[in-house]
Amino acid sequence: MSLDALILDLGNVLAFHDNTRLFAEMARAFDTTPEAMKARLDGGLWERVNRGQLPGDSLRVELVQRLGKELTPQQWVDVWTCHFSINEPMVAMVQFLVGQVKLVLLSNTHDQHVAFVRPQLPVLEQFEGLVLSCDVGLIKPEKAIYEKALAVAGTSPWKTAYFDDIKSYAIAATQVGMHGRVFTTVEQFQEDLAKLGFKAK
Repeated sequence: MSLDALILDLGNVLAFHDNTRLFAEMARAFDTTPEAMKARLDGGLWERVNRGQLPGDSLRVELVQRLGKELTPQQWVDVWTCHFSINEPMVAMVQFLVGQVKLVLLSNTHDQHVAFVRPQLPVLEQFEGLVLSCDVGLIKPEKAIYEKALAVAGTSPWKTAYFDDIKSYAIAATQVGMHGRVFTTVEQFQEDLAKLGFKAK
């Protein structure tokens, strides 16, 4: 068996995100605790963010209204994007794979995160496409978002592998027929590809 396409997550695959730092910086900005900030986001706000229901500056506006602490749009973007760093070894590996296999990005994300990270990942311009939750209104692990990613790849699920750092999301990909794998390191990624019969040239 060989693979025709790889569908990759963004967070903790192509770009690391340190949520501990994010909650700490948000708490500092809004004069609260990291625990309180996390609880507020986990209380339904993350889903609205990922589904694109709070696009652009509307997330800042909502938090300012709820928490009573003013932040300028630029101050907010600085806080909201503080936790990203590029996984350079993985990006180099993916750049090497360009032209050898179809590549698609599939991510639960917010448009301001995409706007921040995308210029740092020029390899994305060589992907077949990006399936972003905030654009399509669907989130992992919903079946429909995996089907959209497959449609963008234009491949059969059994000829497609999906890599995500979250096990339940990798399992959901397997449930639609793809080879779902948990991403940990570039080395493990290469081992998984080899076990799936894909050999980079």
